[in-house]
Amino acid sequence: MADTSASDTHQGEAVLARAVAAYRAALGSRLIAGYALGSLAHGGFSPLVSDVDLGLILQDPPRAQDRVAIHRVARSVRAGGSALDQRLSVFWGTPSTLRGQARGGRFPPLDRLDLLEAGRLLTGQDARSDVARPARAELLVAGAEFALGYLGGTRKLPGRLRDWARLRPQDGNVLDEIRDPSRLVSRGPRRLTKVALFPVRFLFTAQTGQVGTNTLAAEHYLASAHVPATMLVAASLAWRLEPPAVGEATPLLARELIPLYVHYIDDHITRLRAINRDPLADSFCRWRSRLLA
Repeated sequence: MADTSASDTHQGEAVLARAVAAYRAALGSRLIAGYALGSLAHGGFSPLVSDVDLGLILQDPPRAQDRVAIHRVARSVRAGGSALDQRLSVFWGTPSTLRGQARGGRFPPLDRLDLLEAGRLLTGQDARSDVARPARAELLVAGAEFALGYLGGTRKLPGRLRDWARLRPQDGNVLDEIRDPSRLVSRGPRRLTKVALFPVRFLFTAQTGQVGTNTLAAEHYLASAHVPATMLVAASLAWRLEPPAVGEATPLLARELIPLYVHYIDDHITRLRAINRDPLADSFCRWRSRLLA
């Protein structure tokens, strides 16, 4: 299956272009560089379900008003009216925050790795030499914390991860949707495919230390021996391009989604204990119990 086509990416590129122009105007000389991230950088973009990810590197030192300016421009672009405008997600930092020498910004480890591996320069001068490559353990822990809060129903994400997930009260409890597939299907293909493929993406990163496309992560998973939910993973990849037919998704989710999550959770319990992150592993154990209750 091809990752993307020129016609698919055009709409996303247009959102990026509007956002970059707005940030150049708002930030002026403080903006060192802007990058396409995510599926618009490494492939697999789908207008139906993908986010539009933008990474910004600003001049040091980080300033309190930077966050205000970043949020103001993002709100303005998202108000553009289209579904893709509303999916703009902005990551930002300065050379010192991206080296881990200062606090501030919004650039979680997985997205920092994406910047290093696939970031596509849109404006300014490439400044990725200032970005610290996240360690495998850092990637594992950040992904586990995100999954526990966003997918595990704890709702206790640290602020930086809550912002990353862009959680809103109306988003509801994903754990309930995993246990009630009809509710998940009713949320639409974007929510459905994210919930179904998040475990596959996290397993891929934990096993390889890389951030891959949905396609690459799914192919890696499907090539593995003795893994559950292979029909669901393959179908979810197709649903990113075309929504499932009525009545197609719910029975498949009911049969395979919880086994997929149990497989992912068990894998990460072992990995987290191996790096002495026992409290986080214990939280995964409790997540497993809630899922199977």
